[in-house]
Amino acid sequence: MRLSLTSQQRELLDRSILAGEASNVAELVALALRETARGVVPRPIPGVAPVERAWREDLAFDPRADRVRRQEHRLLPGTGKAFEVRAGQILRVAQVDGDQCADLNVFSLHDYREAMHVGRTRTLHGIHPGEGSFLWSAPPRERAMMFVLSDSVGLNDTLFPRCSAAMYESMFGFDEHTNCADMQAEAQREYGLTPDDVHDSFNLFMDTRVNADGSIEVVHQSTPADAYVELLAVMDVLAVPNVCGNDIFRTSNYALRPLDVTVFDAAESDLARVPSLLVHRAQRTPADFAQPEIRSERTLARDPGYVPRFPRTPVTVHDVGVELTDGDLALLGVHARRDLYGDDDEAALRDIVLSWWVHSHA
Repeated sequence: MRLSLTSQQRELLDRSILAGEASNVAELVALALRETARGVVPRPIPGVAPVERAWREDLAFDPRADRVRRQEHRLLPGTGKAFEVRAGQILRVAQVDGDQCADLNVFSLHDYREAMHVGRTRTLHGIHPGEGSFLWSAPPRERAMMFVLSDSVGLNDTLFPRCSAAMYESMFGFDEHTNCADMQAEAQREYGLTPDDVHDSFNLFMDTRVNADGSIEVVHQSTPADAYVELLAVMDVLAVPNVCGNDIFRTSNYALRPLDVTVFDAAESDLARVPSLLVHRAQRTPADFAQPEIRSERTLARDPGYVPRFPRTPVTVHDVGVELTDGDLALLGVHARRDLYGDDDEAALRDIVLSWWVHSHA
């Protein structure tokens, strides 16, 4: 059988051959078929603890002497505030009365264009990141910005965008209503940022679910009055929490309540809990950009001198001959996605092999 692979796909399989998993592609394909039949178990992301969506009595906050308290602030309903949180400091967002959602934006203190990316965070840690998760910046930087050090209740969301003034006007006819987009913009204005700089929020203390039909839903709150989330800064950041302004849906059980925010210097025991992070060449800063200058002109116009430089193009394809035994063919028949590929055995086999490789090596 012929197996058509791009050079990048072939590179993955060659890594396994060099590592001694098989002596050639045919043996590797057979291995993929056998392990797929047995069920490939994905490896967990290093340093990520499973989220426990129940109250954690063992995480009751203890103001240890080796933590230094730097700043305290009560966020009143309808407000937010920007906090400078240096690397090695902790931002603690705590309930006062319970059942109150908070939105959070995070920016690099030294380059505001590096901001938390909810999509990348969701991809790496799931729709409800909790204790042991990182908050990641957007590509091409893709760096860890903060680490969820403690999460006493495990109700955080990455599905829903911030509520906005337009939402309340279009749905309910409000000329003005408390909303997270405007609260974030106002809090960030202290540091010279504009409403365009507000990004999708990490929603603290927000209980959500995905329904069987694929729709997403906010469900009622169940957050105790002594619940909190602690985020340890991995880099110098501007962290901007706000009290969610939604009192019309059940986001915060139809109420607006205060939240307490504290910034600490972390203790050595706190720092010891942060997993080590690898640095990758693909984590690029503006010094690596082909276009490093941030535009000040808002109107877009074509650069007449532009020459495209897309990586690894043109894409090359290799045809690899693979001899399958009767047993291998039987496994292919069982596990081929006929709903996707019909009688195209080559496409079905490529799907099996690459799915196996990603799940067993990622």
